[in-house]
Amino acid sequence: MHGAKLFLKEAVRKEFPAIVVFPQCPQKSFWSNVEFKMNEGKRTFAFKADGEPTLGMKLAQQLLYQLLKDYKIHKKKVYVGGLSMGGMGTFEIVRRNPKLFAAAIPICGGGEPAAVSKMKKVKWWVFHGAKDDVVPPALSVTMVEALKEAGASVKFTLYPDANHNSWDPAFAEPELLTWLFRIKR
Repeated sequence: MHGAKLFLKEAVRKEFPAIVVFPQCPQKSFWSNVEFKMNEGKRTFAFKADGEPTLGMKLAQQLLYQLLKDYKIHKKKVYVGGLSMGGMGTFEIVRRNPKLFAAAIPICGGGEPAAVSKMKKVKWWVFHGAKDDVVPPALSVTMVEALKEAGASVKFTLYPDANHNSWDPAFAEPELLTWLFRIKR
């Protein structure tokens, strides 16, 4: 639903040829190992640094490995991104497959900062809305700080007036695809 239109534009398809997949998480599953609760009307998130992958993550990884096997994919130019729960899943799938991805673009997500040492070789561009009342911006800020401290290459865009829908300005970033597609592992 969000972001696919960008990759369907003829000019984008011509300049940035790619296989683009938008998996959807199964109902009653989650992309990452996270517990969330409502506390005084606000969501709180507790990420786990280890543990078995969720059903959604297992299926996403199986799909990814099958695509890599069945299609002529440039193995040094595999990218991942997601928004909201998918932004959390972006951090999670990179943690679980740190040697696979060249770059990652989590949007309004978060993750476990204790796990960033496994993710530091991936190039990151993290996006979040400063007024996000669904996924606190502090989750992205914490990950960005931890990734930088671990020596990762990280860009961070915090949209001052955006709420949870920070994916629209993120996908409208004029340099996003140029930045992404020039990166090789």
